[in-house]
Amino acid sequence: MTSGDTIFAVASGFGRAGIAVIRISGPGTEAALHALVRGPAPPPRRASLRRLHHPVTGEVLDQALVLRMAAPGSFTGEDQAELHIHGGLAVRSAVLRALSSLPGLRAAEPGEFTRRAFLNGRMDLSAVEGLADLIDAETEAQRRQALRQLEGALANKVDDWRDRLADALALAEAGLDFTDEADVSHAASSEAAAIFHAVRLEIEDELARSSRAERLREGFVAVIAGPPNAGKSTLLNALARREVAIVSPHPGTTRDAIEVRCDLDGLPVTFVDTAGLREAADPVEGEGIARARRHARGADLVLWLVAPDAVADGESFGPVPVLNVATKSDLADRPPSADLAVSARTGDGIGRLVEAVRERAEAVLAGAGDAVVTRERHRKALEEVVSALSRAEAAQAVGHEELAAEDLRLALRALGRVTGRVDVEEILDRIFGQFCIGK
Repeated sequence: MTSGDTIFAVASGFGRAGIAVIRISGPGTEAALHALVRGPAPPPRRASLRRLHHPVTGEVLDQALVLRMAAPGSFTGEDQAELHIHGGLAVRSAVLRALSSLPGLRAAEPGEFTRRAFLNGRMDLSAVEGLADLIDAETEAQRRQALRQLEGALANKVDDWRDRLADALALAEAGLDFTDEADVSHAASSEAAAIFHAVRLEIEDELARSSRAERLREGFVAVIAGPPNAGKSTLLNALARREVAIVSPHPGTTRDAIEVRCDLDGLPVTFVDTAGLREAADPVEGEGIARARRHARGADLVLWLVAPDAVADGESFGPVPVLNVATKSDLADRPPSADLAVSARTGDGIGRLVEAVRERAEAVLAGAGDAVVTRERHRKALEEVVSALSRAEAAQAVGHEELAAEDLRLALRALGRVTGRVDVEEILDRIFGQFCIGK
């Protein structure tokens, strides 16, 4: 597949920089380079230093490093080029205006370069999602997980399952074709059943680990909760090492959740400061308290803060574990019911608290790096596969071979949605819309 349009976009970050990279992709790439450099396009796969000119006025725009990649050996599978220009705003704007003046060229839409790579068979959908995760990765664990996805950890497993289920379907069809020869039919059906039973068990094993992999992508969430003036915002500022929350002696200052993302030894952890929990007459504060409770019930850990003049008994947040933290330890001794004590003013105990949160996060995310099912979309598709295979086994057990074969087809179709083999059009826009314009 190739598009008739030639697209361009900035592929590097915006703002002042030493170098900016502009990507071009499509059938008009070579002609665009010819117009910009006022001569033959540079040879493919060789960095060439060239002056860039405005195609209409001939004005010199910049001196750039130009790279050209011929189809199909490029990221998008099309003719592609990169212009490594100086990163000033004026230079970047001038080159973009020059490109937009060329016939057949247009600015790229979000994710369009990667979408073309997918449509041209350069990447499958799981690799596309791995690339998106790699761009968004904030910690070492997330980077490793995303890179494994980009390099085909899930796609390879899915391809293996597809191949084996296709073999099972062929055997099931053979059993239906030779129903008049009982020995052939029974042998084919038995072999098919053994294959899709084994595949079902393998997929169930991956699904059992999927929740941890999804949590690694999203991050471990620790909600800071407690009564008003327990020191929640002060503790968040101490953990963030900067002023991110307003600290006030007046109760009810915090109305909405404030999040701080941290990297704890490669593990992504988000601390969430919430409104003080109490009975409030003010409807705005009441909404903040309701949101605080929702955040706490959806967290991985609740840090329940206890001030020196309060008791350690907190609220129940269902199955979410609670760590009782005595605050303002520089003013009073730790209550017996508190798990640990901290002083945000002096920093005493902050290290122990961070280590306790890191240990909880490590326990929740343990083994996530080896899991290949990292998104809800993957999990739901594989759950459909398991359901279809379970139905196939049940149908075959009572002699309904034709129903078993149909469920095998449904299982194959669901597997295809993971990597983009079939039935993916409705999810493409959502996936590629996550990307920045130049990616």
